Amino acid sequence: MKILLTGVTGYIAQRLLPVLLQNGHEVVCCVRDKFRFSIKNYATENLSVIEADFLNKESLESIPRDIDVAFYLIHSMSTQSGDFETMEQLCANNFRERIQNTNARQVIYLSGIVNEAELSKHLSSRKNVESILAESTFALTTLKAGIIVGSGSASFEIIRDLVEKLPVMVAPRWLDTKCQPIAIRNVIEFLVGVTGNSETYHKSYDIGGPDVLTYKQMLLRFAAIRGLKRRIIVVPVMTPKISSYWLYFVTATSFALAKNLVSSMKVEVICTPNSLASMLGITLIDYDTSIKLAFDKIEQNQVVSSWKDAQTSNLMQKGISQFIEIPVNGCFKDVRKTEVNNIQTAMNKIWSIGGKTGWYYGDWLWELRGFIDRLAGGVGLRRGRKSGTEISAGDALDFWRVIYANRDEKRLLLYAEMKLPGEAWLEFKIDERNILTQTATFRPLGLSGRLYWYAVLPLHGFIFSGMIKKITSG
Repeated sequence: MKILLTGVTGYIAQRLLPVLLQNGHEVVCCVRDKFRFSIKNYATENLSVIEADFLNKESLESIPRDIDVAFYLIHSMSTQSGDFETMEQLCANNFRERIQNTNARQVIYLSGIVNEAELSKHLSSRKNVESILAESTFALTTLKAGIIVGSGSASFEIIRDLVEKLPVMVAPRWLDTKCQPIAIRNVIEFLVGVTGNSETYHKSYDIGGPDVLTYKQMLLRFAAIRGLKRRIIVVPVMTPKISSYWLYFVTATSFALAKNLVSSMKVEVICTPNSLASMLGITLIDYDTSIKLAFDKIEQNQVVSSWKDAQTSNLMQKGISQFIEIPVNGCFKDVRKTEVNNIQTAMNKIWSIGGKTGWYYGDWLWELRGFIDRLAGGVGLRRGRKSGTEISAGDALDFWRVIYANRDEKRLLLYAEMKLPGEAWLEFKIDERNILTQTATFRPLGLSGRLYWYAVLPLHGFIFSGMIKKITSG
């Protein structure tokens, strides 16, 4: 079958794509920015990439007419600007109108469980999207999941942050809300299982694992698996806003996402029983096993996708291709050059920078800058990185975003997503003479930007000189 896959840079689609290819399908990946998707990672002729922005109806003309099935895996809950409900409604309408003009027989939509009478804005929006997609000429199959557990998933990483950082948690009362978590492996099995399956046309199914747990039970069982003793005290006086700040400062989530998550966590997400798992021959994975499987992937450095990479920002909305050309006029630069004795060692260090590896010199200053950034409402350093050794354009890397990463060209370019009175780039490039050039570029915004540059200038001499020495040593 010829399949259109949307949301390709998102957490779910990155897990689904390899499976679809392994099953022999021809897949058309629909991305907003081609620079964020590396087709060379997939050695197959059954994969093609098109650019389309579902907020822009005209751009959808690039979607081919001869598709058989389309996956709708688009959501805007973590957007940093604008009204995500309006954005999701517009995307759904544009998608429906375009797909109706193709040969697609089926659209598969991954939504959230919406069985409560009173829903959060996020879940209401998901339900509204389903209604929009259902008013169509194609057959809609909707799968509704609650908490998805897997290496790199938002739920897993947030639970991990809370459990590993806080021996005692004073938590809001929504920790007593019940949910039905599902392993990411089961989610992919369900998505693949309904593909082209006429028995699932025009139907909606809740999908969940075998366990119904409160969020408190999920935290404590996670702690037990990790061999940690944790105590949770639930208090009724913590408002949703305070709860959002609590999640924001303790975990790697953005405040926008924390606010929407808190709103959704007050709603029970328990499946309405159905026979889909047995019909597709899927064995449901329990919560404890899903946690262990996630850590197996982390320990083997095989995390395929991370929710942090999919977080939307102004940069992601504009497209990273607009930031590849580093400006020259009106910019401050810190340029350092050093001869590299061992190219392979230096490249390995550059490709491993950030996250648990750190920044090779003055890490406490990087951590202080990250803490200040969190106080200012920025992303801070807690996002880390998806893989300890692999890196691709579009990846989140602490408070940077990877703009360009080409190991053959020996070049890595990062763009700052921290709160700044201007814009900043950090580039590493080794030339044919084996000279590493490390360049920090800052384009100030007004007087405050210039004052900022001169204020941190003494620290640059300390941090950047030490960093390039560490990279080129050994």
